[in-house]
Amino acid sequence: MQEKDLFEYAVIRVVPRVEREEFMNVGVILYCAKQKFLLAKINLDEERLKAFSVEMDTKALRNNLKAFEQISKGNSEGGAIGKLDAASRFRWLTATRSTVVQASKVHPGFCNDAKETLEKLYIELVL
Repeated sequence: MQEKDLFEYAVIRVVPRVEREEFMNVGVILYCAKQKFLLAKINLDEERLKAFSVEMDTKALRNNLKAFEQISKGNSEGGAIGKLDAASRFRWLTATRSTVVQASKVHPGFCNDAKETLEKLYIELVL
């Protein structure tokens, strides 16, 4: 039997009005050190977002979410943070913050295939 690898994940949330503490799940970020895997998968449903806030600047929000994805991939488009090692990028992306784009607490698990696990979590928690 193949030994499973430890992974960590967080749900990416949009919090249109921080003072109300209402949020909408828009993605998942998963990090598995042993598999050298770090990736965020994001989907912004603008129609659903309107139930939370009709005033939200969706263009700016999409840019912020794209930066989140670029940093997770370690792309140069992720700026200085995107150049850090995967563990540091994951910790930076999942750090507690009081902004419109936030991450949930980090949750651990075990998996055989990190990419497959990310897809499963994405379907369960976002779609």
